[in-house]
Amino acid sequence: MIITSLQNPAIKNIVKLSKSRERKNQQLFLIEGARELSLARASDFFIEAVYVYREMFAGTKYPDVLDGLSGDRVFEISQPVFQKIAYRENSDGIIALAKPKSHTLNDLKLSSNPFLIILETVEKPGNLGAILRTADAAAVDAVIICDPQTDLYNPNVVRSSVGGLFTVQTAVCTSPEAIGWLKASNIASYAAELQAAEFYQNIDFIHPCAIVMGTEAEGLTDFWLKNATKRIKIPMRGKIDSLNVSVSTAVLTFEAMRQRGF
Repeated sequence: MIITSLQNPAIKNIVKLSKSRERKNQQLFLIEGARELSLARASDFFIEAVYVYREMFAGTKYPDVLDGLSGDRVFEISQPVFQKIAYRENSDGIIALAKPKSHTLNDLKLSSNPFLIILETVEKPGNLGAILRTADAAAVDAVIICDPQTDLYNPNVVRSSVGGLFTVQTAVCTSPEAIGWLKASNIASYAAELQAAEFYQNIDFIHPCAIVMGTEAEGLTDFWLKNATKRIKIPMRGKIDSLNVSVSTAVLTFEAMRQRGF
């Protein structure tokens, strides 16, 4: 049976899940795209239900993404229904509902020489997703999100991370909790700041460390500037005095990877 009605209760509920409050109350979030769903399944996220527009799904590069899912969790939908609930084009005609995971500092499993990305009060889901994508590319140990202003499971985070949300360890906490955890773990913290004295190229990223990034509008708060191990900056040679935070994060992250021989 194919769901064709836009008034179907399950379809109306998917639309509701675009709101952070509904995601929190229902403990569900949306995954759009076959690649993203395959990464979520590989990382043991529990899939509650999957809605498939077969005509579009027929062209997917991930035809096995539904393997192993029981039939009572997979529902076929019509094109109008898919268009109603889809957030983007070219998403393989597939949307899934999944259960979020725990994201505490205690959940993190670090390597013997960790490198981490810390984000303070990140507010734009597109930036958070882009940073998770960078974190996956560089195989960082984890991304720690302090006092976030956006929901980790915002559909735009899932989309812009291209599934990096499912492949990168993440923790959500307050800034004091993060700095206490870093110090207890003997991990140095380098706060990115426009007025910092030291250029990032001169920093030793080889030992256990984290870079700390603030918002584009305000930068880091005084808390991190006062408590971080050191303040660092990226040289700006043009007339614009800053980079997008996701770009800045990538610059610093891949310098650390270069130093570590990756």
